[in-house]
Amino acid sequence: LNELVVGDTNGKLYVYKNDDSKPWAVRSCQGMLTCVGVGDVCNKGKNLVVAVSAEGWFHLFDLTSPTSKHSDASGHHELAAAEEQKPVFKQHIPANTKVMLISDIDGDGKCELVVGYTDRVVRAFRWEDLSENSDHVSGQLLLLKKWLLEGQVDSLSVNPGPDGSPEMMVSQPGCGYAILLCTWDSEQQATTEGRDNSAPSSEAPIRDVILHQTSGRIHNKNVSTHLIGSIGRGCSSENSGSGLFALCTLDGTLKLMEGADKLLWSVQVDHQLFALEKLDVTGNGHEEVIACAWDGQTYIIDQNRTVARFQADENVSAFCAGLYACKGGSNSPCLVYVSFNQKIYIYWDVQLERMESTNLLKILDCDPEFGSLLQQLGVERGDVSAVKDLIHKTLYFPEKQQQSSPSQCQDPAGTNSSAH
Repeated sequence: LNELVVGDTNGKLYVYKNDDSKPWAVRSCQGMLTCVGVGDVCNKGKNLVVAVSAEGWFHLFDLTSPTSKHSDASGHHELAAAEEQKPVFKQHIPANTKVMLISDIDGDGKCELVVGYTDRVVRAFRWEDLSENSDHVSGQLLLLKKWLLEGQVDSLSVNPGPDGSPEMMVSQPGCGYAILLCTWDSEQQATTEGRDNSAPSSEAPIRDVILHQTSGRIHNKNVSTHLIGSIGRGCSSENSGSGLFALCTLDGTLKLMEGADKLLWSVQVDHQLFALEKLDVTGNGHEEVIACAWDGQTYIIDQNRTVARFQADENVSAFCAGLYACKGGSNSPCLVYVSFNQKIYIYWDVQLERMESTNLLKILDCDPEFGSLLQQLGVERGDVSAVKDLIHKTLYFPEKQQQSSPSQCQDPAGTNSSAH
């Protein structure tokens, strides 16, 4: 069952469970938290909570261990300072952190930690274990690579490339993005070879940032852009080439792309979009794109460009969407909003029967019982006007319908059969 992890600018980390408005656990961190995440960052087969502050303090918390649970009789964790646990690991990394991703970005089956910074730099780290004990966290983060981008980085994501291997993507202003190449293996090899040859290498440095602009027309080239990759599209085509990813901009552009050069759709809205998520709200395995604006206007768009809109009650300072166990002891699709007056709103079990518009005839047509009932009433299934008339009479004049015989149902004369 999934929890909700929230960090604040005072360095407090809150973990919420179920529909309880009081935090299940509270932890203190050093500095102003800018990034929180959950993942197997140490590659030990269990999730750890990661919190990184703007000042560069990296904290690891293990909330799965028995010692992390201090419950009183009411089931709440005591919020006394004595009960607040220290992190299992803490390290200083370069400051001015902005966004964070825990994912396998080089296809080796192990998670890396990727951090985006306010100075247009992205760094990748890998955990190095110093002990063989799988339960005890003992080690350090090692820097794998540093990339310098042309514009501000607002989102980090991973998306399958043309060959199915993961590609590290970062958003770039003006509805652009860049692919960051994981060149540390080849760089390490080159360094080793360089030592062997002990001769200065005249080769050009490896190109490690590939910039893509998704539009030929002139965008506001400084507009803030967010992206999300690896959008699920059901079991059938999960491993077929490039993955789906979406982009949104603060001036209201939304795009769904398949690989670098295939635009599936583009939508322009009149709201300032500042957050982008993915979530399967219909339960069919195809994830929808969820974009949120500062004023709480939320767009849910499927892969065929069908749009549903939802208006949150207040202006929004932060937004996320995902599976959370709010009620009923199971994970369900949830939308989470944080308002500017420090309140968290969770809209739980957000499920739609379908995204595309439909009508009653189409729905009934899928029901096998409908065919047999038409047969009993002597109405031809293919005679659309007669079927419409029958539905119209059943919905609006049920008393007359009960009195009439099946043969009368076939005669739409004198009635209005324009109902849908």
